[in-house]
Amino acid sequence: MPTAAFSTEPRSLVRGQWWAVQDVGHLLRLRAGTVRRRRTLVGLAVFVVITVGAAVVPAYLPGAAGDGYAFNLLLLMPTAFAGFQLLTLASAVASGGGRELVPRDQLVAYPVSPTTDHLGALLLAPLNIAWLLQCWLLIGSAAYAVGPAAFVPMVIGTFLWVLAATAVGQVVAWSIEGVRRTAHGIAAVRVLAILGIGAAGALQLSHRLDDVLDALPTRRLVMGLDAGFGWHWLLTVLVIVGVFVVAVALGAVPAHLTARLQPREELRVESGRYRARPTTSSDLGAVLRVDRASVWRAVPMRRGLAVLAVGPGLVSLAGDLPWNQLTILPGLVASGGALLFGVNAWSLETRGALWRESLPVSPGTVFAARAWVLMEFLFVASGITLGLAVLRAGVPTAAELAALLCTWVVVILQVLGASMRWSLRSPYAVDLRSARATPAPPLAMVGYSTKLAASTTVTSLVFSGLSQVEAWPLSVLVAAPLVGWSMLRLLKARDGWVEPATRARVVMTVAG
Repeated sequence: MPTAAFSTEPRSLVRGQWWAVQDVGHLLRLRAGTVRRRRTLVGLAVFVVITVGAAVVPAYLPGAAGDGYAFNLLLLMPTAFAGFQLLTLASAVASGGGRELVPRDQLVAYPVSPTTDHLGALLLAPLNIAWLLQCWLLIGSAAYAVGPAAFVPMVIGTFLWVLAATAVGQVVAWSIEGVRRTAHGIAAVRVLAILGIGAAGALQLSHRLDDVLDALPTRRLVMGLDAGFGWHWLLTVLVIVGVFVVAVALGAVPAHLTARLQPREELRVESGRYRARPTTSSDLGAVLRVDRASVWRAVPMRRGLAVLAVGPGLVSLAGDLPWNQLTILPGLVASGGALLFGVNAWSLETRGALWRESLPVSPGTVFAARAWVLMEFLFVASGITLGLAVLRAGVPTAAELAALLCTWVVVILQVLGASMRWSLRSPYAVDLRSARATPAPPLAMVGYSTKLAASTTVTSLVFSGLSQVEAWPLSVLVAAPLVGWSMLRLLKARDGWVEPATRARVVMTVAG
């Protein structure tokens, strides 16, 4: 009988890319079947409502399209466009090129191409809490700057720029990840990051940063979008769409090159040797030591901490934000830290959770250690951000300092309580060893991101208003019931973990 060469590889480049697009759809349907549909639909609905509200409501606020604050916003839009590009770049670089649509250990036996991985990572970009907040802020600022008469073309162009900037950031991130996986790539990337931060600092100290920002090509994009519907606007939109299409296609090239190299940093952590420490005198100390090691030695945690802590701090430092606007930073950083692992905190051990449960330690001690380590992580990340931000904020008033400190404590406890509740209610079996791993399926992460962004933003805005009131004890009075409520919800989560049936369900799920 006649035989023919058999291969899973397509015979043409175009057909191969089309197969990659189809595979993305298959994987999305696969992941959609692993989440709770009702809660996911609620999260998506909240996401849509907030996005539409951010695009429409600011255009009809008093002062929109005026000569004061709205005009200043319009002047700052080119810088905001460039800032969003830097944000997406830093986020994608920290996650090793972008988040995984499906964990790599589950796709070993399947012919899923790096192009599929690249496209899936683009779809998961909104899982970043900073991406969501900056997207809403950028769209809302654009709508407020131009007012109700011209906000539709401006918002459309701004949203297209968000997509294009995300795709461009993905291309650069895949390229840097490929360099990082070479023999001396880790050191090269770190040196490059230090040089970039040093260059930005030199420009700021020499008072030439404004000249550089004014020379950015984003200024012409904003001018074209502000022209309203017409040939100038259409040409600008076509340029943005062209950049998006080219970036999406070009990103597959470094993705293929990166897929052929081993992740050196992750392998170094797994194969490294660690000196044994003296035995602790308490069960809590021993459990804390294990939990800290599982978090601080993990590559995605360290990279995420660097981006979450340093990135917003440098942006606020360069922007010279006043004290009343710094209240947005603790919620932003704490929410981002929770999305690294906190929303599924019990998944850190994976199969080791079964061994963990065999230890003669009380469940309450285990819960206290896990919550404490998560709180430490959130406090360290947000503390570094605030430390950088206050360097140029000047001397605060008593009301401003009290409002910022109260915001810091309240949002940390809010995020901590929500994370531990979600970890009990919706555990998932995931492998967080990869820098690109997410603690929950994509659709669930969208819901978590939206909820955290909404709650922490509202809290931050409340205390931002209180910072302008001379009576500083008012911030403490408002924070007290919020702290008490968060502690009650955290204790309720602890009671759920102590219950044997709930603990067994969580352990068996994350160990699967």
